[in-house]
Parts: sequence; C-alpha cells; structure tokens
Amino acid sequence: MNRLLSSSRYLILIAVVATLVSATVMLVLGAAATIQAIVTVFATSDFSSKVVKSSIVTFVEIVDVFLLATVLYIIAVGLYELFIDNKVDVPAWLEIHTLDDLKDKLIGVVVVVLGVNFLGQFVGWDGQSTGILAGGISVAIVIAALTFFLREKPKEIVKKSGGAPEDSVAD
Repeated sequence: MNRLLSSSRYLILIAVVATLVSATVMLVLGAAATIQAIVTVFATSDFSSKVVKSSIVTFVEIVDVFLLATVLYIIAVGLYELFIDNKVDVPAWLEIHTLDDLKDKLIGVVVVVLGVNFLGQFVGWDGQSTGILAGGISVAIVIAALTFFLREKPKEIVKKSGGAPEDSVAD
C-alpha cells in the first residue's frame, strides 16, 4: 500500500502536462493576437485618438492573455516541483518547495492580472457608465484581501513556532 501511495504522486503529471499545454496554447494565441493587432493598426492607416485608444485596449487585453499563460506555466512548474522533482532547473524566483510557495506566486500573478484587466476596462471606458466604479472597487477589495493574506502569513508562522521568522534579525 505504501508503494502504491508513493507512486500515485505521478498522477499529478496529468495536471502538469495539461496545464503546460494550456499555457503553450495561450502563449501562441497571445502571439497571434499581437501580430493581428499590429497588422490591423498599420493596415488602417488611421491614427486618430479613437483608434489609438482602441489599440491600447487591445494590447492590454493581449497582455492579459500572456499573464494567464504565465499563471498556467507557474502552476505546471509548481506542481511538478512539489510532486515529482524539486530539483528542476528554474530561476530562483520560480523555485517552489511548499504549497504555500505556489500559492504565493499565484496570488502575486493574480493581483497583476486583476490590475491589468481593470486597466483595460478603464482605458476602454466611455466616461458615461457608472459600472466602472463598481468594477474598480471590486478589484481593489480583492487585491487588498490577497495582499492582506500574503502579509499576515508570516505572523501566523511566528505565532505557531513561538519565535521570530527566519528572515528577521533578533534584537
């Protein structure tokens, strides 16, 4: 039974491969959308403020696609590091040793995605509808909650261990 449970961790490879393929598809879609947007901008030869504003919204939405691809990639790498092999050759900022490390990285990217998404809505705002305020407040609340979650976690560790966090300097 022990051997079966130990080997079952390789089932996570299904999620790793599927997520990695999803990230790749999103990257290709983002690249294709970028090329299409560039061609459209220069093919129209219309550089009015309305076209520029529309182009800004388009490119911000494309950045959103790339950020989603990044989230998917981080999930794939993180799951692989957690369940299969923790010695994957990745940059130091992408090293994931615990589920909390993975959550922290994802929360950071989610905050950026939310900000970029709202930026796209704000740039495309017609100045008339009031929905932008509600959307902005909603995004701000979610970002504040996620930031609070990230900042409060070290305090929980200190309380549980009864000592100072590893990276703090004792007086």
